[in-house]
Amino acid sequence: MSRKKAAKRPKLAREGFAGRIHYFVERAFINIRQNLLVTLLTIGTITLAFLILSLSLLIYVNLERVTENWSDRVQVTAYFENDLSPGDLATLKSKIRALEGTGDMRYVSQEEALRTFYGRLKGQEALLEGVSSDILPSSLEIHLKKDSRDSKSIALYVERLKKLPMITEVQYGEEWVKRFSHFMNLVRFAGILVAGFIVLAVVFIVANTIKLTIYARKDELELMGLVGATRLFIKVPFLIEGIVQGFVGAALAILVLSGVYLAFLHNADFFFSFNTMEAGLLFLPVTYLIALLFGGAALGFLGSLASLKRFISL
Repeated sequence: MSRKKAAKRPKLAREGFAGRIHYFVERAFINIRQNLLVTLLTIGTITLAFLILSLSLLIYVNLERVTENWSDRVQVTAYFENDLSPGDLATLKSKIRALEGTGDMRYVSQEEALRTFYGRLKGQEALLEGVSSDILPSSLEIHLKKDSRDSKSIALYVERLKKLPMITEVQYGEEWVKRFSHFMNLVRFAGILVAGFIVLAVVFIVANTIKLTIYARKDELELMGLVGATRLFIKVPFLIEGIVQGFVGAALAILVLSGVYLAFLHNADFFFSFNTMEAGLLFLPVTYLIALLFGGAALGFLGSLASLKRFISL
């Protein structure tokens, strides 16, 4: 009685790890060529999605830069009834320096305050005729450290400052700081929503593209399973295909964004009367660009994985 021989997996042209990698990559690109139109549409859609994401990041990066520039101007001003003696000023400065968040300080005497007032009313000095420096308070202008410039930190700092002796009033533009902090929080929240939407969209798009490829090769894949091909052996080319689609889509989005950015720099002066040199507009940092590329590849991988889990159960 003759025994049936167990089915063996067909040998690769190149055995070993390198041979497997060569087969997987080659098979992935064959899949791409066989479904070229669908693949191009997928990459185009991923490019559009990542262009929206990268443009949002570009706006956010430049808003953060504007925030830094504006926050450098935020200062807390402590007022006194009269000029302070050198001894009192030194004592008060040491107490203020002990407060967390204190940066540079500058004392403004009553005389200097009056000179500044005259400067602001240039051409209308007659309005200040007979006015002496006694009517203006002396003050201490305090710049806060970078990590203490948000609205909560400033409010806490001001509360502590008010408790120090000799200080009669403290001002810091409370409403402006609160509104700007609220605006930046909204921008960050909108960015998270956009990123979340794009993540879901890219995974969905890649998953559906891989699904079409699987349907087209369903009989071939079933045959491979029957002759001993493992699940991993069948799945890896599809995973590589998803990675390639995601990576290429992200790379094209970066190229398009670069072109849009350069075109804006060269034409903003003419169309919008906007001086880009003075504004100092930034492009995305290298770390962001690398994250976009790897993010595209990772989302392509996840999209493939989601499709394979559902449609390949060999």
